[in-house]
Amino acid sequence: MDQRQPFDDDALDAAADAFERLRPRLFGIAYRVLGSVSEAEDVVQDVWVRWQSADRSAVLDHGAFLATITTRLAINVARSARVRREAYVGPWLPEPVDTSVDPQVGAERGEALELAVLLVLERLNPVERAAYVLREAFDYAYDEIAGMLELSQANTRQIVSRARKRLAAERREPVDTAQHRRLLDAFVAAARHGDVAALETVLSADVVAYADGNGMRGVARLEIVGAGRVAKVTAFAQKFFPGADYGMVQANGQPSLLLAQDGVTVALVSATVGPDGIDGLYWVLTPDKLRAYERSARRLTGRP
Repeated sequence: MDQRQPFDDDALDAAADAFERLRPRLFGIAYRVLGSVSEAEDVVQDVWVRWQSADRSAVLDHGAFLATITTRLAINVARSARVRREAYVGPWLPEPVDTSVDPQVGAERGEALELAVLLVLERLNPVERAAYVLREAFDYAYDEIAGMLELSQANTRQIVSRARKRLAAERREPVDTAQHRRLLDAFVAAARHGDVAALETVLSADVVAYADGNGMRGVARLEIVGAGRVAKVTAFAQKFFPGADYGMVQANGQPSLLLAQDGVTVALVSATVGPDGIDGLYWVLTPDKLRAYERSARRLTGRP
């Protein structure tokens, strides 16, 4: 039976305070499972509504209770989102999140936060994704994860192990942050002037570029592979966004490039970097995703 707890203003304030302390973690879980700022915000709001009406006197561990609800709701949303994304026009990329206000998005470490990693996680089913996120990003014990996902501990361990192997097979050895920033600075300087030759010098031979425009005119609908082709397409951005301002921001724990025209954000570019240069470029151009990125910077400033 659903036992709803009557509460006075003091009880509601206490519930709100407890929720607010945990909000960054809840958002971090939902965001990593969903790869979407807007969907994660909706999940966290739904958790808040359920928290208000829960019998909190019976809850021994508020954090575990709220994380469980968040995880299960995020899995449900991810299952329906997969169907919607099958109709997406061109490459689908995760919505970038501003991590300058909360570098770990509620996690003890930044695992499963980079756009490239989220894109790989998208290839796992939602339960596998959730298990990996809970273990690797938030360091939950296997028995806790098993309870959240209603699985056996043995099955949970197997799921996390398979996800680790999948990520390890697709990820390259990263370079240090300083080298990442140097290459991105060089990329910006070349892109700003449409310098194809200079762009090629900072790109690895097998670089892959993805552009998320969801059918926007002039945006590539297939991945672009190879330094020469990627350099030419990148140089074209100068004409595609004439007069755009190029600025550095932090997105998903990495330095990223933000393009703005007349004060309006028109693109966000994230890059992965390997020993041979930039090996992945992720262009987010869809206006709704760019607005979600801007909104994410304010996610810690309001009450639920």
